[in-house]
Amino acid sequence: MPLTKEGFAPFRDYQTWYRITGTLQSGKLPLVVVHGGPGCTHDYVDSFKDIAALDGRAVIHYDQLGNGNSTRLPDKGADFWTVSLFLAELDNLLEHLGIGDRYALLGQSWGGMLGSEHAVRRPSGLKALVIANSPANMLTWVAEANRLRRELPQAVQDTLLRHENAGTITDPEYIAASRVFYDRHVCRVVPWPPEVARTFAIMDEDNTVYRNMNGPTEFHVIGTLRDWTIEDRLPLVEAPTLLISGRFDEATPEVIRPYAERVPGCRAVVFESSSHMPHVEERAACMSVVSDFLKGIEAGSGGPG
Repeated sequence: MPLTKEGFAPFRDYQTWYRITGTLQSGKLPLVVVHGGPGCTHDYVDSFKDIAALDGRAVIHYDQLGNGNSTRLPDKGADFWTVSLFLAELDNLLEHLGIGDRYALLGQSWGGMLGSEHAVRRPSGLKALVIANSPANMLTWVAEANRLRRELPQAVQDTLLRHENAGTITDPEYIAASRVFYDRHVCRVVPWPPEVARTFAIMDEDNTVYRNMNGPTEFHVIGTLRDWTIEDRLPLVEAPTLLISGRFDEATPEVIRPYAERVPGCRAVVFESSSHMPHVEERAACMSVVSDFLKGIEAGSGGPG
């Protein structure tokens, strides 16, 4: 396996943890991986480090502020956790690593939302963008999550509703019922791989960012992102863009449609045996698709058609 290096990038009064797999001196386009949530950690998208071994490029993971190995801020309220905060943190990391003039960005779920917010600003150094399993409009996301929920077994739906009405969504019975949705539409590998379970365990321990920006559950987005949309700004994206999703994804075809239709020249790949985590569910195939796309960019062809 390629060498790894961990460090911290000072950001305002805080610290952003990062890890580089491979070397920034390889001459290849470095890939920055932006995790989801908001409020997850890098662990569940750890598999993208495989790309460093596949084609020799540096792959950079980081934990966003408030999460994982970065500075935790459990006392900060909703006014602190904003898209602009995380955009500034990403810019700071790129500058700290000295790659702001030439890099690729892969954002998964919320990470793709953040990645698209970054891309519509047309940073000159962004040479390639991968949007993985991401909504372009939170209202569509919630509508589709609740549509998928209505397809769950009736007993599961009844359990979810009963605990939501009673305000007991931390009850083990509610969590078990929610897991039925997750096992269908978030990660279909059973049991969950250790790195996926680790992210969720860390979120259970500290859900500050998720609670403030999203809300209590996937079905109830009442946080600061509840009205977020980037649909109308997507034509501003200049970087060559790859869109990936899973056939059983909670990011349904309707959820990702704006990216496919509005990002100029966007290429889309659907993984037929995956839900929200093709990088785990069809790991080798997903790594190959992303690697080939980036190699195509470097070769000047813009990646696979």
